[in-house]
Amino acid sequence: MKLVNIGFGNMINASRVIAIVSPESAPVKRMVQEAKDKSMLIDATHGRKTRAVMIADSDHIILSYLQAEKLGERFNGGASDEGVSVDV
Repeated sequence: MKLVNIGFGNMINASRVIAIVSPESAPVKRMVQEAKDKSMLIDATHGRKTRAVMIADSDHIILSYLQAEKLGERFNGGASDEGVSVDV
């Protein structure tokens, strides 16, 4: 299992994320609102502006203040010091 830092020390399982998208489009805004209504939203922004929305295979929506491009680098191993590998 590879844990990836998504900001402020918050870590998520990289294998469970199916998409990282920008929060600007109307469909993504609707998905975020629906997840909030269903208690499936995880807000990891610590009150900062949302710059990326991650969609998990469990239908959870995770918000991050990091840009989608930066998160993509972390998920692909571009910033190896930001991800932590854990054998389970």
